[in-house]
Order: sequence, then C-alpha cells, then structure tokens
Amino acid sequence: MLPDINKIKGIHPGAILKREIKKRGLKNKDLALMLDEHAQTISAILKEKRSVNPKLSIRLGKQLGVEEDYFMLLQASYDVKKAYQETSKKLFPNLKSIRKAIFWDTDFDKIDWLKNKRAIIKRVFERGNELEISEILNFYGTADVRHEISSIGSSYLDSFSKNVAKYLH
Repeated sequence: MLPDINKIKGIHPGAILKREIKKRGLKNKDLALMLDEHAQTISAILKEKRSVNPKLSIRLGKQLGVEEDYFMLLQASYDVKKAYQETSKKLFPNLKSIRKAIFWDTDFDKIDWLKNKRAIIKRVFERGNELEISEILNFYGTADVRHEISSIGSSYLDSFSKNVAKYLH
C-alpha cells in the first residue's frame, strides 16, 4: 500500500513508484504495459528525470489503488519544494554586511533567510548595527520588515524600539 501523501510530500513520485513496483514484484516494462504507456516514459519517471502528468496520474491511481490525483499531488509538492530550494539558494542578503556573531547560536552558513525571516529580523533589530539593519531592510524590504515586527508582539518591541523607530518611521 502506498504511504499517506502528507508523510512523503516533496519526494519525487518516481521514487515512490519505484518502491511500490519493487514491493509488488513488477518490472518497469510490466507497469508500462498495464498503464498502456511507453516503457521509456516509466523508466524516466523512475529515474526522476521526468514528471508525472495528470493523465498518467489518473492511470497510476487506478492501477495502484489510490486516488487519481495521488501522483499529481506528489509531483506538485516535489516541484514546489524544488523551486523553493532554488529560490532560497539565490536569495540571501549581502553576508559581508552581517556579523556572524549576531547568530552565535546558529550555523550561520545554514540559515534559511526566507523561512526564518521573522527571527532574523528580530535578531538583527535587537543586536545589529546600522549597516546590518540597513542590509536587512534592503533584503526583505521595509514593508515586510514592518509587517514582521508588528507580528512579533509588543513585549519584544521594547527591547529594540529605538532601532524600529529610527529605521521604519
């Protein structure tokens, strides 16, 4: 039986399909015949070199006893994860402008600058100097920084209210 989709989000459908046909004792060619699909197409999907399309997802679902959109949802989840990884690799502030000491408790080289936006903004506004705060404002944009700071809560605002007032008003 195929795993719950929520547990395998972000995994290429080919990897799940490969595991499933192995469990069932099938060969790529057997699956291709059952689906009325080219063996090369199935092979490319299993090698994660090709995507699953909606029509194939329907046929796979019927053949393997899952919802028709199971493999399409897996594909979409994989595509989103891949795009996010590509985006997060490209998007980061000028790291020469930010001291690693501000993030003493974190592996600086592994910071996800998009995913941890609120914590980063909070930390830089609490402990950063003028150059670091300016870099964060340039990177995230004043509107996003203003939004994140307003979401932090008033108890934290007191600790860096001078920096907030100076840069955001």
